[in-house]
Amino acid sequence: MARRPRSWSIQELSAQEAIPVKFLEQILLALRHAGYLSAKRGVGGGYTLRTDPGQLRVGDVIRTMDGPIAPVPCAAAQPADHCTCPDPVTCPLRLMMTDVRSQLTEMLDARTISDLSRMTGENVMAFDI
Repeated sequence: MARRPRSWSIQELSAQEAIPVKFLEQILLALRHAGYLSAKRGVGGGYTLRTDPGQLRVGDVIRTMDGPIAPVPCAAAQPADHCTCPDPVTCPLRLMMTDVRSQLTEMLDARTISDLSRMTGENVMAFDI
């Protein structure tokens, strides 16, 4: 959608991205509810990006679809569940995963959907932090 801004039907997007229609409907609905997409019914209708792809951070989209970014639940910025580590303050795995989460979040929040739309296999490394 960011590469070719226009109105897209679910069937077009499904074929273009090889995503099953039922799964894609759920994705589009979540993105619409988050305010990233608008939808129009009828002839000439479909889904369009409502947010400028240069302003839409990859991390925000991931958090919309999957919730907090964290490799393990206890490493989340605001853990939803109580940590099961015997001592969360000194647990080496939790400490390492908290660092991984911080780096991953920084990277994902530094990229926009516009950045992704320009990525190819050859230029992925050009986006290093």
